[in-house]
Amino acid sequence: MKRVLLSLVILSMVSISLDSCTMRERKVTGDNLKNTNVSEAIKDTYHPGLGWKLDWADEFENDTIDKNNWNFQVEDAGRFNEEWQRYTNSNQNAYIENNCLVIKAIHESDEHGINQYTSARLNTANKQTFKYGKIVARIKLPHGPGIWPAFWMLGANIDENGGDTPWPLCGEIDILELYGSRDEVLIEANFHYANKNNSHSSMGGIAYKLSAGKFSDAFHVFELEWDEDKFTWYVDGEQFASMLITSDELSEAHNEYFLLLNIAVGGTYSGRPNDNTVFPQHMLIDWIRVYQKQ
Repeated sequence: MKRVLLSLVILSMVSISLDSCTMRERKVTGDNLKNTNVSEAIKDTYHPGLGWKLDWADEFENDTIDKNNWNFQVEDAGRFNEEWQRYTNSNQNAYIENNCLVIKAIHESDEHGINQYTSARLNTANKQTFKYGKIVARIKLPHGPGIWPAFWMLGANIDENGGDTPWPLCGEIDILELYGSRDEVLIEANFHYANKNNSHSSMGGIAYKLSAGKFSDAFHVFELEWDEDKFTWYVDGEQFASMLITSDELSEAHNEYFLLLNIAVGGTYSGRPNDNTVFPQHMLIDWIRVYQKQ
């Protein structure tokens, strides 16, 4: 009997220890989060590498979203790319749960169409801006036809958020985009800018494909390394894209930028949700960190 009790005590201590470290995924509950994997939740082994110093981070360890860092961008359905969702400032669409930022896309009716969905688009405009460095986030992505999550950056001078410069002259850096209607094992990186004629141009989306599983199965680390010469993109430490930014035409690559996180529903590039799309959908952000060279 003593051995049984001792075993129970040890098991209890192990359970408490796991819960108190990085077992964030297991503790997030509800909706389509019930199939989380306990073993992969503790595999946060990210290290920025030698020569990098932490400059800014949000670990999402408060009870509520830190408004010193984040704005809720409120937009009507159709405002961007013919997307079907409304972006709200509701804590139903974005909140902190068990040390994760959760962005939640909700289907509000039985119909598929514009203005039948809500979601959140968070940004750090006029609060936290960055130029060069290593920008990294650990994220578990949503999935399904018509679901379009993104972790990205816009030039801080964009007129959308109080600046005086229209898109694409402000520049846009896409650290990751996933188009659920295309392929749930692919994410894309891109850079958008204005060419010498002030018309939209881009690097062109470069894809990273998982060797097994989907991006909605587990957390992955998405990373942009950015200096005066180039952009370099990584997933889980593996480089998959780079772009030289030394050309005079790429002046937008040397602006200050702010961060954005969102789930779009539908849209020009992402396809439309259908009866096979499960709602609600969640984007879980474990942490975001920005490092600078020492």
